[in-house]
Parts: sequence; structure tokens; C-alpha cells
Amino acid sequence: MALDIKMPALSPTMEEGTLAKWLVSVGDTVQSGDIMAEIETDKATMEFEAVDEGVIAEILIEAGTENVKVGAVIARLTVEGEDEAPASKPAGSSEPAPAPAPANNGPAATPTAQRLAEANGIDLAGLEGTGPNGKITKGDVEAAMGGGGAASVTGSGVPDKDIPAAQAEPAQGDGERIIASPLAKRIAADKGIDLAQVKGSGPNGRIVKDDVENFSPGAATSAPTPTASAATRTPTPAPAVEGGAPFTDEKLSGVRKVIARRLTESKQTIPHFYLTIDIRLDPLLELRAQLNTSLEPDGVKLSVNDLLIKALARALMRVPQCNVSFQGDTLRRYERADVSVAVAAPSGLITPVITHADTKGLAAISTEMKTLAGKARDGKLQPHEYQGGTASLSNLGMFGIKQFDAVINPPQGMILAVGAGQKQPYVVNGAIEVATVLHASGSFDHRAIDGADGAQLMEAIKQLCENPMGLVV
Repeated sequence: MALDIKMPALSPTMEEGTLAKWLVSVGDTVQSGDIMAEIETDKATMEFEAVDEGVIAEILIEAGTENVKVGAVIARLTVEGEDEAPASKPAGSSEPAPAPAPANNGPAATPTAQRLAEANGIDLAGLEGTGPNGKITKGDVEAAMGGGGAASVTGSGVPDKDIPAAQAEPAQGDGERIIASPLAKRIAADKGIDLAQVKGSGPNGRIVKDDVENFSPGAATSAPTPTASAATRTPTPAPAVEGGAPFTDEKLSGVRKVIARRLTESKQTIPHFYLTIDIRLDPLLELRAQLNTSLEPDGVKLSVNDLLIKALARALMRVPQCNVSFQGDTLRRYERADVSVAVAAPSGLITPVITHADTKGLAAISTEMKTLAGKARDGKLQPHEYQGGTASLSNLGMFGIKQFDAVINPPQGMILAVGAGQKQPYVVNGAIEVATVLHASGSFDHRAIDGADGAQLMEAIKQLCENPMGLVV
């Protein structure tokens, strides 16, 4: 029997997601561990792996579909030896019965491939199958339709509506079929984009939502193919105007929706209080320079942020009453310091976690942070890499921000916000000197952390930064 492939829950908070891209098509053979699709969760875009072996019999949810509920059937898989045909139609359907299987002396093909070939006048005898035991699949027929196979298109019959990839696609001026998802076609029509100029990134060159949304007319690799007269072309909608200022509305991504919900929850339910302290950064900068010289042969270069991660983690262990979270009627005390670090990704803010930051060496923290930040920007973080954390660090110093107060990342009890180190007069050992001074602000959950405890934590962070040998022992 066919196996249902369901929308997975790729994070504990995920209730629905966007099926961003299919990496397989009907008729493809998959094995356990093969990447089948890219799914946009409430945190990032993640790859969805097959857990069973078989042949893709049916794709029920188009690429680009948003708000797909967790547990919804998105495709069907048949095990080896079973027909790859889609589920049977309800009684009374007016759809024609599937084409009969070819005679024993003809080429073996899946029922879907047979219907697609018949609808487009393709001779299956001229095709080479890539399916199990040389069986011709839908993908083989689509490849022939695109001109890449031995067969040629001899007719232009209407495709069977059970075949998802052959739905009445528009044709280019030279007669070549344009394969695009319904969502991509709707977006193209709304924006007045000629699909003939768009290059598809989906299976077999299929145009999907992202291709249309990222399309730039100046980036087209070939001259536009005339598809309609200027009088019948859909004009690009003009920006709306409200109060004299033109504007356009952009639909929130799944990640941005979660950021909005969680930060609203944080400010509405967590009683924040803030503590700010000045830190003389010169001893930390001197130690960083020495360490980078010694670590250069290993290809490691420490950033100030790497040392601040370590300083926050060590301070949390010195002041354990701040390494806590409020859990309703209980207070959870953590036995190690896992530091969540804010990273600005294209989809929005995300906080990968450096676990065991209190015991890891600075080189290990630096290497791990660079890897996690790169994956965050590419939308490739795995759930275990951004879930958890006992406290957070947010650094806007690289933008020249002097001081700011960050919003607590629930259910954590505190977050440290650091700005840029700036040269200014500073009293050192009773004398005024020019020093590099950093402003650090702690945001604390007053339900779990008292003001005096928060002050002790900020003092411990200052002491570790101004006497940084405590970070390397």
C-alpha cells in the first residue's frame, strides 16, 4: 500500500510551515536519508529527508504553498513492486480511467508516465527509463518534452489533470512549454512578469515561487519572447498611497511571524529591568591580540564577541542565581552556561547556541560561532543548534551603536546587550587616561532575578573583561 508522507514538525514550536521547494518529482526513486524537500519552519529553512525507500507516486502540495499544517499529507510513496499511480478517484468521477499498462513487448512505464506521454504525443519506445529495473518515469517523459531526450513532441493534447507538473502551462513564442507552479504563475501575473524570461530552479527546470519573487528583468539571460501585445499585457501595479506616502505591503515570513509573537509575549509578560555598566576594554583587546598571534598557525582568529561570550558564561557560573529561568510556579536553575548569540539572518533574527560555553576554550568557541553564524545566514541551522540556551548575548557594536537595551528571549532570565568600544577619558588607578570603553546593558526578568543579583552579574562581567586572564584558565 502507498505510504503517506506528512508535513513534519521540524521544531517544537512549529504548527505549520511553507513547503518552499520540492527536490524530487513523481516517479523518482528515493532511499532513506535522501533530501526530498526544503521546508520553511518557524525558525529557518530546513531540508526534509526521506525515512522510507520507494517511488514518489503523488505530490499533493505544490512547492511554494504556505501555511501547511503539521501532519498534513504532502505526498505519497509506494514501495518497490507497487504501482506508482495516485490514489483512486471517488466513485462517480468523470475522469478517464488510467491508460492500460503496455504490452509485454513494449517499454515498462509508470501509469503517470504513460498518461503524460499520451497527452503530449510522445513515443515511449524512444525513451530510456531511469526508474527501478529501467522503468520509464514521469521525469523521463518530462525530460523528453523539454527536448533533452531521444523522443520529440508530436502533438499538443490537453494534459491529464491528475499530472501535477503538466497543468496547462503557457508556451513560449517558439512553442516550448513553460513549466511553472500555479503559485508562481499567480505571482507572475500579479507582477506583470513574463514567465518566458524566468529560469526555473525546481525539478526539471520548473518555475517556483522563489524564482518569480527573485526575478530581475535586467538579469534575464535571453531576449524577451513576445507573448502578448502591449495592449493585453498585465501592467505592474502602482504602489498604494496612504496619507501622501506611497507604500507596498509585504507578507510576513514564517520566521518574522514567530519573532513578532515571541517578542510581543516577552514585553507583555516579562517584567524587564535594566542595568548598565562601563567596561574598560583595553586589557581584553591586548589579550586578544596576543592570543591571535599564537593561534594564527591554526587558522583561528578570535573576535571581541568570542571573548564576551566566554565572559558572560563564566560570570553566570560565578553568579548562579542569574543562570535561571522563570517556569510559572518553579524557578529552574541551570548547572552549565549555554549562551544564545543573536545573529541577523536574511529571514530575521535567530539565536544559535554555544553550549558548555563556560568550559569550552576560546578557540573552540570562535570556530563554533563562525560555523553557526554561517549556517544561520544560509537558513541551514538544525533545531538542536538554536533551541535552548540559558542566557543570551546581543552585540551591535559593529554598527557603531554605543548602548541599547535588548528584549529578553523567553524563557531565559537575562540577555546582555553590548555596544561599540569607544576611546574616551577614563579614570585608571586614580589618573585620567584615554581608554577604550564599552557600554554593556543587562536586561533581567524580575520574576526570577533580583536587582542585587543582576548587579553582581554585571560586576562579574566587568571584572572578567578588565582582568581577562580569567577567560583562559
